[in-house]
Amino acid sequence: MDETQLSSIIKRLERLEKAVFLDKKQERPVKPNDFTGLKGGINLLISRSFFKTKKNLSNTKQELEKHDYYYSPAAIQTTLNRLSSRTGPLAAFREGQKKVYVKRK
Repeated sequence: MDETQLSSIIKRLERLEKAVFLDKKQERPVKPNDFTGLKGGINLLISRSFFKTKKNLSNTKQELEKHDYYYSPAAIQTTLNRLSSRTGPLAAFREGQKKVYVKRK
């Protein structure tokens, strides 16, 4: 085996290892079909840093509609509550009478 074949094999191996063994800190690559349904729409907003600041239900509904996700407020509220569980990507708390959501750090 000569040097060019060996370097080619090493490059392929490094590329495969990078694809299979992602860093825990590195987020997995986003695929277009990851954003299907209401949960996918909210994940789209999370990936675009929409929840970097506090957002309530009406802000979230308006932003979802800008991205062609049309759902009832009750369905959006339920999904936001599920995504703001202890291990979810969002944190929820009350500010006055309204519940607000922000990305968990």
